[in-house]
Amino acid sequence: MAGRYFDEWQVGDTVAHAITRTVTEADNLLISTLTHNPQPMHLDAEAAKASEFGQILVNSCFTFSLVVGVSVTDTTLGTLIANLGFDEVRFPKPVFIGDTLHFESEAMAVRESSSRPTAGIVTWAHRAINQRGETVCTMQRSALLHKKPT
Repeated sequence: MAGRYFDEWQVGDTVAHAITRTVTEADNLLISTLTHNPQPMHLDAEAAKASEFGQILVNSCFTFSLVVGVSVTDTTLGTLIANLGFDEVRFPKPVFIGDTLHFESEAMAVRESSSRPTAGIVTWAHRAINQRGETVCTMQRSALLHKKPT
């Protein structure tokens, strides 16, 4: 089991996730079509070229999902009861096809569950950073985790 139990988290704990990912055209096309998102900025190279960005923008749903997915191994794998919510999702810089992203998570809050004595809630700040050192996605995620078995 790679994730941590509730009791193993403290505010300020930070994880630099080992997995990095270069975003491909296939990633962007797949998420856009799977979610029925016809935005020309994601699918039409000519429309995207005429925009202020000059190229296709990667669908932000992919970026969001990638941040969460990469964080799972080091945070909640095997210890999760439920994701409780995502807050303050931001995309301060665009992601382009060919960008390579790395990811960080920091525990921002840790508290006992008031209704489940064998569980607690951890809130992380997750970040994705591109190869230029630009933060491209930030969010907070709260999850209900099992406490370490006794």
